[in-house]
Amino acid sequence: DNQVYAATSEKKKAAQKTNSNAIISLCLNKYDRFWFGHKQRKIMRDLISKVDVASFDCIHAYTLFSDGNTAMHFSEKYNIPYVVAVRNTDVNTFFKYMLHLRRLGIKILRNASKIFFLSDVYSKNVFDKYIPRKYHAELLAKTEIIVNGVDDFWLANALVDPKASMSKEDVHLMFAGRIDRNKNIPTTQAAIKILRDKGYNAHLTVVGRVDSKREYQRIKDDENTVIHSAVPKENLIDFYRGAHIFVMPSFTESFGLVYVEAMSQGLPVVYTEGQGFDNQFPEGSVGYHVSAKDPQSVADGIEKVIEHFDEIVPQTVVAAQNFNWDAIVKKYDVIYRTIGEKSGD
Repeated sequence: DNQVYAATSEKKKAAQKTNSNAIISLCLNKYDRFWFGHKQRKIMRDLISKVDVASFDCIHAYTLFSDGNTAMHFSEKYNIPYVVAVRNTDVNTFFKYMLHLRRLGIKILRNASKIFFLSDVYSKNVFDKYIPRKYHAELLAKTEIIVNGVDDFWLANALVDPKASMSKEDVHLMFAGRIDRNKNIPTTQAAIKILRDKGYNAHLTVVGRVDSKREYQRIKDDENTVIHSAVPKENLIDFYRGAHIFVMPSFTESFGLVYVEAMSQGLPVVYTEGQGFDNQFPEGSVGYHVSAKDPQSVADGIEKVIEHFDEIVPQTVVAAQNFNWDAIVKKYDVIYRTIGEKSGD
């Protein structure tokens, strides 16, 4: 049995229809994020009024700081073990900029029964930059690398007969996701201009929700880009199948399941070096990593994919199967049960 609780300040999220075991609580406002302690107190009061926390055997904190601090509080209060995941916001916002909270983050990690990272890259980043060496052995001993799973739809509808080849005369690139600064679409557009100057007939299809009007204004008039509004997965699959390569050089990314969606449809991927998807596979097996800040690097990555397209494409669909939720859930199940046994349950 499990109960999911998520606090939000967004009415649209709070109005979403969810599973019967999920609570999306509109208990915050947009200013609470500036006051960590105040926000935490509001979440704890609200959670305890909606969930019988003491009845559970384990708490799973989805993020290190915002969720992990709450989990640690209730763990101490009710003597319940907790596990914690470290994600993009934890690394690139809290640890990086909120120096006054670093000691709290380390305390949460030390008191957790297990620590989850989505990739080796994020684990190495945190340990190298933010964890005092004296704690490395202690924390590494309880660290697990477990990827996110992709929606079953993509694996059930994996492309059986991927494209066998492509030519310089038609290089159809694609991006799917939120249109915001982090997704770095202008750098992809700059890379396309470099490729076109070299004789590639490259163009980009963007499919996604506009989260930043400013970013949309930056990309909308590019002559080599066609932009579509976000569509359901049943329609998005056709966009994937109409493209050759998926390109998303995000500045930061915990993982990026859209890479896996694209791979399931036979698309090689171009992804950011040093972010969550990097090192998931040997370089060149499903695509190439690039520097998010350098259009030339992105252009070079795309060109490498084009040169090795025939070799990479067959591997993408097979590799996507690694993100099957059934297999991933079994890993969590073993960990939860082990923690329960250690705590005497």
